[in-house]
Amino acid sequence: MKKPILFSFFSGSGFLDLGFEMNGFDVQYVNEYHKPFLSAYKYSREKLNIKKPKYGFDDRSIEELVHGNAAFELQDKVSDAKKSGSLLGFIGGPPCPDFSVGGKNKGSEGDNGKLTKVYVEGIIKFLPDFFIFENVKGLWRTKRHREFYEAMKSKLTDAGYILADRLTNSIEFGVPQDRDRIILFGIKKGLTQSQSNGCLLNDLNWPKYIIFDKKQLLEDTAWPSQDAYQENSTTEIPSEVKTLKELTIQHWFEKNEVDSHPNSKDFFTPRAALVRFQTINEGDVTKKSFKRLHRWRYSPTAAYGNNEVHIHPYFSRRISAAEALAIQSLPKEFQLPSEMSLSNMFKTIGNGVPFLLSSGVAKMIKDYLKMNTNLTK
Repeated sequence: MKKPILFSFFSGSGFLDLGFEMNGFDVQYVNEYHKPFLSAYKYSREKLNIKKPKYGFDDRSIEELVHGNAAFELQDKVSDAKKSGSLLGFIGGPPCPDFSVGGKNKGSEGDNGKLTKVYVEGIIKFLPDFFIFENVKGLWRTKRHREFYEAMKSKLTDAGYILADRLTNSIEFGVPQDRDRIILFGIKKGLTQSQSNGCLLNDLNWPKYIIFDKKQLLEDTAWPSQDAYQENSTTEIPSEVKTLKELTIQHWFEKNEVDSHPNSKDFFTPRAALVRFQTINEGDVTKKSFKRLHRWRYSPTAAYGNNEVHIHPYFSRRISAAEALAIQSLPKEFQLPSEMSLSNMFKTIGNGVPFLLSSGVAKMIKDYLKMNTNLTK
């Protein structure tokens, strides 16, 4: 099978795309409206020696691409890509604050919430062979948001797609982070050998790619709770979690060599908060903000907006961009440009899909396409 082609939307700095790029997909078109994020996308790919997308980078809005004059250009690119003999997919995670439990909660009528509808309309308009949609658990668990989500799925089914979705947690894939996300996959009914009536749920082999059991990790494992804060201290990993060291923050700090990483010095230094940084226990993440991470535990969701502050386990400061990238399980070679503002750095990191989650999903979908499509593309 030839490499499946991807057209990427709401690309951010490319965390979601990277998992697919590293696992046999060819990202040929990248759309990101926020220019600093798009610049970071380009910069990171140069550092990773990943080729530029065939159809280039595009910073126009999704509304313009789907419903404006730019739709003609996008249609030409889609039609040309389909001539290649490869399967073509759309991939994207529309901005999610309007569906987030801790966000704006305006739902489908919010400025960001509307973008999900436009993305679905784009899929129906341009009809890629398959698509991937990623979003927050609020779209799944909040009643009125779930109704909107199910309505979008019905539109996709009516357009001829067979669907599979799952509320998954990043920690299941080896990410040192408790982060729930919806993953929705759809494929044209005529391309698959599946006999399912509109649903592929039993056809995607999630258990093969999930490394850890979520319930066991988050509910049944005796992770360390809180310890008195000690500046620049050294401690041994508790015996109860030695076999799970790869899910700890300290493991990823070491793995990614965060102290020598190009983004190691990129962190906020508010003077007024120094005393507060020195009084919070290691592992105290009970408050809405000022959460001090525990070195021998996984992180809460890496969300750095809405005044949420994550504090270093054993230094009196906020975590650096390098440390946040490690918590998002990015390869240590991944870096953001030094001229990028700290606000944009932490926003794009917090918005991004953890690399190991993306990588696991990419492997699963690649194997599904290889084994279950009627075409030998």
